[in-house]
Amino acid sequence: MLLKGILVCLLVFIIFNLFRALPVLIKGQSDVPMSRYLGRRVLFSVLVFVILLIALATGAIEPNSRPY
Repeated sequence: MLLKGILVCLLVFIIFNLFRALPVLIKGQSDVPMSRYLGRRVLFSVLVFVILLIALATGAIEPNSRPY
């Protein structure tokens, strides 16, 4: 259950960074470059993917055996 909570928090943080980049995209110039927020989003997306792969390999989570 802790693993699922961590993954949900990371996904919320990814969406938060995406919305933080939106005003920079709309307004144009800003103190903070848009690539900082988008880079964080990509970094945490990769982290979520790696955590999912490790959890599947160790058996902490199981994939759905019947997709329908």
